[in-house]
Amino acid sequence: MIMRIRPEIAAAAMSAVLAVAALTGCGATSSPSGATGTTTAAAATGNAGQSAQEVLAANKAAHAAQAAGTAEDLDLSGRSGTVTISNAGTYRLHGTLNGQVVVEADDVTLVLDGATITSTSSAAIAGTKDLVLVLADNSTNTLTDTNSYAPDADVNAALFSAGDLTVTGNGALTVHGRGNDAIASKDGLVVASGNVTVDAVDDGVRGKDYVVVSGGTLAITAGGDGIKADNTEDADAGYVSVTAGAIRITSTGDGVDAATDLVLTGGTLNVTSGGGHTATPPADASAKGLKSGVITVLEGGTATVDAADDALHGDASVHLNGTALTLAAKDDGVHAEDTLRVDAGTTTITTSNEGLEAAHIALNDGSVTVTSSDDGVNAAGGSSTDTQQQGGPMNGGGGEQVGDYDVTIAGGTLVIDAQGDGFDSNGTATMTGGTLVVNGPTTNGNGALDVNGSFRVSGGTIVAAGSAGMVVTPATDSTQGWLSATFASTVAAGTTLHVVDANGAVVATFVTSKAAQNIVYSSSAVKPGEQYTIRSGGTATGTDTGGLRRSGELGSASTIATVTAGQAPARSGGMGRGGAGGQRPGG
Repeated sequence: MIMRIRPEIAAAAMSAVLAVAALTGCGATSSPSGATGTTTAAAATGNAGQSAQEVLAANKAAHAAQAAGTAEDLDLSGRSGTVTISNAGTYRLHGTLNGQVVVEADDVTLVLDGATITSTSSAAIAGTKDLVLVLADNSTNTLTDTNSYAPDADVNAALFSAGDLTVTGNGALTVHGRGNDAIASKDGLVVASGNVTVDAVDDGVRGKDYVVVSGGTLAITAGGDGIKADNTEDADAGYVSVTAGAIRITSTGDGVDAATDLVLTGGTLNVTSGGGHTATPPADASAKGLKSGVITVLEGGTATVDAADDALHGDASVHLNGTALTLAAKDDGVHAEDTLRVDAGTTTITTSNEGLEAAHIALNDGSVTVTSSDDGVNAAGGSSTDTQQQGGPMNGGGGEQVGDYDVTIAGGTLVIDAQGDGFDSNGTATMTGGTLVVNGPTTNGNGALDVNGSFRVSGGTIVAAGSAGMVVTPATDSTQGWLSATFASTVAAGTTLHVVDANGAVVATFVTSKAAQNIVYSSSAVKPGEQYTIRSGGTATGTDTGGLRRSGELGSASTIATVTAGQAPARSGGMGRGGAGGQRPGG
């Protein structure tokens, strides 16, 4: 049956549910300046330095929702077939309907107050214009759609709007997308509040122009992507923004997939994609945790991601600027095709193949901890130049090509635990401040440091411990002193090492987390040309930063190496990073 409802009371005046804007980053994919060896982190980041506000301000603004006015009552109990609403107004829906509700009018607000709608032919609720859905206080509501849609069906989700769609209110809504998506809008989609649970054969929540979550709780189980904005045609659309609320996503595909920009400024986000980091997705599937087509800016809130692919992926740039991140990945912890910039926040990568990977990586502030089965940090991608390493045999890449890639550290803390190369740049590296601690590989086919071009150090603190077969040191023309010591025999994990100057003063104390045969150290306390000893034993006290301790006591520590600052260690047994034979397997 078809029942047409005509309201007597129009919807109330407009009230903003949220005020958002979006991205300066849309369409901004040019390479950053100074990519071949800049001396400051800022110069190497290009468009990746945009704030969330700048990014949001350039995108299409999210719509504001109409407040619910006095509602006309619509009891669905005992009805079947299609209930069509053809006039503007506010309607309170309750009861059970075996059929669907079709909204043909604009300016319609549906207040769900104990409504259960199950359709066997199409969507449970389908709006042909803009639609506002209010979940009444203390109500429980359920929407279920058909088991299948035609391939060319325009309406293809359990809750569907051809215009803008808003979900708000303080009640609960469960949406079963049995045939395709659970909630979908062909324009913009805003979830402002409510307790929303969805499961879908394909995507959980999809908006073409944008998806904005500004409050409430959202639990998503999806056979495709969890949250998706898929407008690839308009530069100011296709974005996802989370400003508040609690989101939990379990998806077979990507957790969050933004065609252009992904912005997080508040709330909590918990994502498991593709079965998590222990799973192997199909070869033709994408199972990334958080993904953007232009730029990802994470500036507030918290996010926990467990992904069968990259945990955090940007097709252009990623800007970490304040979010507390915990990431587990089968592939990269954080991957940007162009630039990865870290300015604030805490990032902990608990497991990954490679921890941080991008053509250009800049750490200006914040704290990053990486655990990886291959490289901890890897500046790579694109095409390399024919320029060759110009430093001494142990000072740089030993004849490997120097590509248009770079890592710059100007501040913050970066702690790496890597089975492959710890700190790796297929181009250059620069350090002017901050702290870099590398617990590197135990095998000689990789090194704690691996920089193909120059690695110039003018500030900050470096401790890099690992195997001795592929040792790389800072450049000899670095303005800050450094030393590199190779031990006659490997020291065991848990060994306390002290760097001691010629006067017997402890310059640095480090406790190894793995077996190591070489240590590289640089700080303002190291004077080029002066002699230092490495002593094993004694005690370590104070703050622990990846094994680097605030202070230490020598006690009965014994000397295991004597070095001169600014000199690379002598090669031993044909090993080392010098000459044509020094190139590591795999480049």
